[in-house]
Amino acid sequence: MLTVNFQSRVPVYQQLYDDVIRLISLGVLCEDSRLPTVRKLAVDLGVNPNTVAKAYKMLEADGYIYSVVGKGSFISDKLNRGGAQKMKAIEELSEALKSAIKSGLTKDEVYDIVKKNFEGDSDEEGGSGND
Repeated sequence: MLTVNFQSRVPVYQQLYDDVIRLISLGVLCEDSRLPTVRKLAVDLGVNPNTVAKAYKMLEADGYIYSVVGKGSFISDKLNRGGAQKMKAIEELSEALKSAIKSGLTKDEVYDIVKKNFEGDSDEEGGSGND
């Protein structure tokens, strides 16, 4: 379910934070479903419990999860209130931007594409390699 990449430059707590949000947005983790305890997840992933606790605290502070004393941590309805599609769109846009940058697209070219899309001229957006 939750995974970490120890080769990544992204801190483990941030990877856990992002992974929980991704799983919520994909519908894998549903509202009111229980997350593993901090200790259990730390053991399963081979990380320090403080790392998991930090991710859980960030998720709770941002409203993605809630805690019940003596019961554990649970998924809130934050992303189910229309945010799931937005989160997925953000992830897809980020991946597309990374690919575009690797392909040599400049910041100005990206801005022009974004501007055209916001102005309703989305027919030309698919051709980023038309130059």
